[in-house]
Amino acid sequence: MTQQNYKVLPEQHHMRIDKLLAVINPEYSRSQIQSWISQKFVTVNEKVVKPNYKCAEGDKLKWKVPEKESFSVEGEDISLSILFEDEDLLVVNKPAGMVVHPSLGHQRGTLVNALLFHCDHLSELNGIERAGIVHRIDKDTSGLLIVAKNEATHIHLAEQLVAKKVERIYEAIVHGVIDHENGLVDAPIGRDPKDRQKMGIVDQGKPAITHFHVLKRFKNFTHIKCQLETGRTHQIRVHMKYIGHPLAGDPKYGPRKTFDIGGQALHARSIGFTHPTTKEWMHFKAEAPSKFQELLTQLEKMY
Repeated sequence: MTQQNYKVLPEQHHMRIDKLLAVINPEYSRSQIQSWISQKFVTVNEKVVKPNYKCAEGDKLKWKVPEKESFSVEGEDISLSILFEDEDLLVVNKPAGMVVHPSLGHQRGTLVNALLFHCDHLSELNGIERAGIVHRIDKDTSGLLIVAKNEATHIHLAEQLVAKKVERIYEAIVHGVIDHENGLVDAPIGRDPKDRQKMGIVDQGKPAITHFHVLKRFKNFTHIKCQLETGRTHQIRVHMKYIGHPLAGDPKYGPRKTFDIGGQALHARSIGFTHPTTKEWMHFKAEAPSKFQELLTQLEKMY
């Protein structure tokens, strides 16, 4: 078991201990956390409490997290859309709805499962669960990813990402009409202190910069392209919400009344990088999926 510590924030005052721990540990269910409490794995100010204990600002929580259940990662015969492949890397177009790598909640049907079936070798720099994965996009975001077949390629690509030398351009459909052609959002991103399953703009977050350009305006919506300088979790979704233009269809950061297209209208449409071996600049583009295109058509008719 591993021990964790947390100090209750002002906005979490009077929140039930089991609910707060579920927010802090989103990978565990509330029932699992209640089991920790009943087994006396959790203390507040060095005292054992019940699951319905109401936290107070400044309370010092300590809890022991049981070791996560291990699982095997196996290749699966899942169709892949491959734009490029050589002995060092692949560029794949991930469909919306596919999880990038397996976890306890998604042990099958992920991009990694498909890659392990397709490839004889993949980089295991980050473990077999993330074999080949250099960078990620959300489950419901479609688009382009670079996959490394060996450790040297993985390291080189990761260094390019850190040095902001990888060109990543997305397209999105957002709520509201953006009245200027170009914009830049420079706001730090970190865990939302009120909901640990979300990211948010927080003072102590990591630097995050998103450039955007208007492609077309519709009635109450705007079609934009975004270019990332940084690659924070949910970056475009959080930044666009922050400036008052959340993504259409976004169940986590969007308004309650939005389009139901199975997730946010966000597509990683192009990627550019220097090939680690040949040193050639490579650039790839993939058109947005049918649901995205259909939404644009629908908005065109509403215009």
